[in-house]
Parts: sequence; structure tokens; C-alpha cells
Amino acid sequence: MVSDTAVEETPPAARRPRVVVFDYGSGNVHSAVKALEKAGADVTLSGDFTEAMAADGLFVPGVGAFDAVMAALESSGGARIIDKRITGGKPVLGVCVGLQVMFDRGTERGVETEGLGQWPGSITELPAEVVPHMGWNTVRVPENSRLFRGLEDERFYFVHSYAAQEWLLDVIPPFTEPALTWADHGVPFLAAIENGPLTATQFHPEKSGEAGITLLRNWLDTLPLPE
Repeated sequence: MVSDTAVEETPPAARRPRVVVFDYGSGNVHSAVKALEKAGADVTLSGDFTEAMAADGLFVPGVGAFDAVMAALESSGGARIIDKRITGGKPVLGVCVGLQVMFDRGTERGVETEGLGQWPGSITELPAEVVPHMGWNTVRVPENSRLFRGLEDERFYFVHSYAAQEWLLDVIPPFTEPALTWADHGVPFLAAIENGPLTATQFHPEKSGEAGITLLRNWLDTLPLPE
């Protein structure tokens, strides 16, 4: 005998977002993989074009000098992948020098290197009494930030001597104003940028404890997942 009571079907579990940590020879990739997994992603460490383009999100690490990171991105095809993803509206997260190379150029030790040109402006040395800026620091979070939801009073871990110290991109409606998060070390500098599909942080989320994991989780929550 069939019961008149309808049987409720258990909805299928939502799939975890798929993230590729782009492997182009930069350091610190394994800690990034572990942090993203802890935040709730299925993570692949890969430099493969097809995998990087198919991922829900692409994580671009960056450790070392601006010119060395740019040379590695160019030789590995990473510059092309980043450009194609952003042009197609596919999310990218750059970290540390992975933020810096998104700008037009970087100047380190008198050497000027062309960047990826996603944002106008230059990366220059911090005019502070002590460089590098190393350790924990607070940030000033704008009201329109999704990345820092619930993290407005947290500290994050920085290791850098160079930074973006001004924002030059003029946004014309109907495009949305980017969310700019600032920090201070000698002068104000950009600690994080949320600009459409392109997000970047000067600090290291993967080294920032639970606050960093929550920030990565917030980023994962912004990734559009296909049905």
C-alpha cells in the first residue's frame, strides 16, 4: 500500500568549487593548496592551460622579485591564461607579487618591468623606515567588500617591500566601482582589490591563520558554479 504522505527527496549536495593553483615555479604553492582545501575547495596544482581555463577559480601565487615573476608567467603561458580568464569573466585571485604584476609596471632596484596591465599604475618601493614590511597588520575595509565579510577587524600577514600606493582606474557606469582595501606602512598602500572577476591581496591569506581561511572561503563563495 502506497502512503499518501509525500516522500521528501534529499537535495544533492552542492559541489565544491574547483580551483587551480597556477604552478609556474613560484614558491609557497603547497601552503596555498592546503589553505584553499581547508576553505572548502577541490584544488589542483597545475600549469596546464586547459585545467587552468576550466577551473571555477584560478589562484595566482607570487613570491620574489617582480621581474622574475613576470618572466616565469610569460614563459609558462600564465600571462595568456590570466588575460583570457579575466576577459571571459572567469575569477582570478592574485596574492602578493600575484597582485603586483596585475599593474602596468613594477620598479625594483632601478629596474622597470612591464606587468600584465590589468590595472593602470606602478608598483614601487614603500618609503618606510623599515622594509620589508613583514608581519601582521590591520586593513581598512570598504563597505562594498565581499572578500572581507566578517573580517573587518582582523589582521593579516604581509611580507613585501613594494606595493601599489595609488589607484588610477576610472570606472564608468554601468560598471561597478571596485572595492579597495588599504593598509599602512610608512604610507597607505593597497592591501586588497576586488574588481569584477579579478581579486588580489598584497598579504598572504594562506599565512594569515583563521582570518585568511575565512577570506578564502569568502572568495570561493563568489565563484559562479555551473548547474
